[in-house]
Amino acid sequence: MNKTGDGHTPSLMVQGCTSDAGKTILVAALCRVLARRGLKVAPFKPQNMALNSAVTIDGGEIGRAQALQALAAGVAAHIDFNPILLKPSSDKRAQVVIHGKVMSDLNARDYHEYKPRAMKAVLESWQRLCAAYDCVVVEGAGSPAEINLRARDIANMGFAEVVDCPVILIADIDRGGVFAHLVGTLELLSASEQARVKGFVINRFRGDISLLEPGLRWLEERTGKPVLGVIPYLHGLYLDAEDALPRGKEAKTATRIRVVAPAYPRIANHNDLDPLRFHPEVDFTIVGPHDAVPPCDLIVLPGSKAVQADLAWLREMGWEEAIARHLRYGGKLIGICGGLQMLGMLLKDPLGLEGQPGDARGLGWLDFETSLSAEKTLENVSGTLTLPAADHSDAATNVPIVGYRIHMGVTSGPALARPATCLGGAPEGAVSADNHILATYCHGLFDTPQALAALLAWAGHKPTAHFDPNERRERDLERIADAVEQSLDLECLGQWLPLGATDAGVKGG
Repeated sequence: MNKTGDGHTPSLMVQGCTSDAGKTILVAALCRVLARRGLKVAPFKPQNMALNSAVTIDGGEIGRAQALQALAAGVAAHIDFNPILLKPSSDKRAQVVIHGKVMSDLNARDYHEYKPRAMKAVLESWQRLCAAYDCVVVEGAGSPAEINLRARDIANMGFAEVVDCPVILIADIDRGGVFAHLVGTLELLSASEQARVKGFVINRFRGDISLLEPGLRWLEERTGKPVLGVIPYLHGLYLDAEDALPRGKEAKTATRIRVVAPAYPRIANHNDLDPLRFHPEVDFTIVGPHDAVPPCDLIVLPGSKAVQADLAWLREMGWEEAIARHLRYGGKLIGICGGLQMLGMLLKDPLGLEGQPGDARGLGWLDFETSLSAEKTLENVSGTLTLPAADHSDAATNVPIVGYRIHMGVTSGPALARPATCLGGAPEGAVSADNHILATYCHGLFDTPQALAALLAWAGHKPTAHFDPNERRERDLERIADAVEQSLDLECLGQWLPLGATDAGVKGG
C-alpha cells in the first residue's frame, strides 16, 4: 500500500473555474501518467450531471467521462468511480442515479434537500477506493465558486474539505479571461478552501509562451499560489465528452459520404457519433436548432433522455418532413436507443417517467411501439450485425459489434422480425423491408472498425481508409499524458500524488 505518512491514500482533486475548462482531460491524463508508473490509480467524480453514460463491469451506470478515465488508468469502469449521476430530463428535473442504479426523479429543490444522504453514498465509494487503490485522482463539477450551490456541496470543495483532499484549479485560456477566472474563483472561496488550493493549471494555450510569462508571474505574486503548468491546445482529441457537444467540425480533405444528426435538447450518449465525426472519409454534421437539414447520405437519430419531448422538437424543427424527403430519394436512416423509439408507431409513457403520462405518435417508419417502464436495462453487450448489404448481395453478418444498452423502454411489434443485430445470441433491433432504415438499442454501434466500415457500406460508401475508433482513442490518451508530463511540474505534483514511482506495488482487490 502506498499511504502517506498520516495514513491517507494519496489523492488530488482537479476543480475548474468553469464547465469544460479541461477537468476531465486532465484527470484522464494524470491517470494515464500514474498508470505508466505501475500504480493502481482510480478516477473519481463524486457527483456528475451528464447525459453521456456508460455501463460498468458491476452492472451499474456512471458518467461516460469516468469510463474514459478508467480506460486511461487501465482499470475496469466501476460504480464507485462516479457514485452520484444526475441525468437531466428537463430544465428543472433529473433522474438521480446512486451507486449505478436509479434512485428517483427529483426536481432541483428536492435534490438539494437530499444531498446529505447523497454525501453518504459518495463517502462510501471514496472509502472503498482508498482501500483498494494506490492513489485517487478526483474531478470536480462545474465551478467551486457557484455561490448558490455552495451550501451542502458534495461535488467540489464540500467534498474536498470532508476528506481533506488537496485541490488544483484549471482554467481555459482559449475562452479568454483566464486570469480573472482563476483570481475570481479563488477570491470567492472560504479561507480554508483557499488554503486547500495548491496551484493553478492553464489549459488550451496556443502561441508564444514567453508572451504569457509576465501574466504567470503576476498571478503567482497576486495569489501566492504556483502555476503548475500550461497545457498546449491539443487539436482533434478523440476522447469521450462528459456532456457538451463538439465545438466544431473536424478538418478533413477527402470526405466521401455525408452524415448528419440532430442536436435535440436532451441528446444522450452522443459519443456514439464520434466514430463518424472522426472518420477521415465522413463529412459529419451536427444540426442545431433552426438549422436547415442539409442533403446527406445517412441520418442518425441518437439517444435521448426525454424521447417524447425531443420528438416534438424534431417535428417543430422540420425534421419529420426532412426525413421523409431523405428516404424518398434513397437515403439511409439509423436510430439508436431513443432514436429507435422515435422511429416506431407509438411511444407510451403510462407512468410519466419522462414528463406527463400519456402516449405520443412516433415517426411511423417501423412497425413497433415502445412502452416506458420503471425498470432500466443496463448491460454491456457483444454480438454481430445481421443487416443485408446495400446492394442486397452478401449480408453483413458475422460483423462484430461491442457496446452497451441503457434504456427504460420495452419495444414490441412485427418490425422486430427483421433484426438489425444479434446480441448475446438473441435477435435485436429492426431493419425496414426496403433495407433503408436500421434501429437498435445498442450504444457503441460504430465503435468496432468492422461494424463502422460495414454500416458506411450499407449507407452507400465502401471506405477506402481503415479507421479504428478504439486505436484512435488510445493514441489520444497517450497524447494527453505526454502533454501533461511535458507541461506540468510533476515534482511539485509529487507532493500529493506518487509521481516519482516507477514500479510501484499494487493493492489487491
